[in-house]
Amino acid sequence: MTTHPAPAPSGTPGTPGTPGAKPAATRRIGARVLIGVLLAGYALVSLYPFLWMVSGAFKDQYEVVRGGHLIPEHPTLHTLTDTWNRLHFLDYFLNSLKVTALTVVLTLLIYAAAGYAFAVLRFPGRAWLYRLFVALLFVPGVTVLLPIILLEHNLGILGTHYGLVLPFVNGTAPLSVMLLTGAFTAVPKELRDSARVDGAGEPHIFARVYLPLARPALITVALLTAIPTWNEYLLTKVSLNDESAYTLSLGLQQLSAQNVPQYNSLMAGALIVVIPVILLFLALQRYFVNGLVGAVKG
Repeated sequence: MTTHPAPAPSGTPGTPGTPGAKPAATRRIGARVLIGVLLAGYALVSLYPFLWMVSGAFKDQYEVVRGGHLIPEHPTLHTLTDTWNRLHFLDYFLNSLKVTALTVVLTLLIYAAAGYAFAVLRFPGRAWLYRLFVALLFVPGVTVLLPIILLEHNLGILGTHYGLVLPFVNGTAPLSVMLLTGAFTAVPKELRDSARVDGAGEPHIFARVYLPLARPALITVALLTAIPTWNEYLLTKVSLNDESAYTLSLGLQQLSAQNVPQYNSLMAGALIVVIPVILLFLALQRYFVNGLVGAVKG
């Protein structure tokens, strides 16, 4: 008696050419569409307040209070120019630029050297000291506000821009050290060995080999330092008393302190504050993403 083998199945469920493939593909497409719709909705909800702020900066007070459409019915530049001139925003802008630039430069100089030391050099307590820096990420900044004020008062720098720069630089230490240490760790050790064979010392290796290769991470640290420094309000409010030293965040606060708030001026002032940050991020976003990826891999 001759037996015939059973016919081979045409495929397994969920693979192309099988009855289960089409429903599985349909489910995947449906899931992607649903995720896209949810992300688009979230982006719209998140972006709408910003769009309303931009819209209000080109409206008069009556149109802002009345509400209405997002697009101004009678757009005008008077609100922006009046807000800029009336509150001397140019002086506040230059003060913010000075504080932010000094903070970024000092942060890069100090913590690039620290990241190189943690990544490349070997010294007693290196691992524990690095863990201490990372642990500081979990310390809320407001908890050290009073000690900072008392220390600056004793040093005689309270109420000055240097009294802002030093705490800002100190506050960036944990994240900056972590990112730059990861970036320097990712640099092949063979490059350092080759430079040592050629007679290069540690300062030369650091400046000519490691820093150029870590440029995305350095730009990432610069952005992560510049944006919160530019927008800082709490320490600035507590520290500065002289109006000539005010930054943009304090200038914006003056608008809301009026007896009758001019909401269109508030929105115009907020737009003036955020425009430099947005332009800076858009110009450097490619390096920002590469720097984060490289630091995490390292």
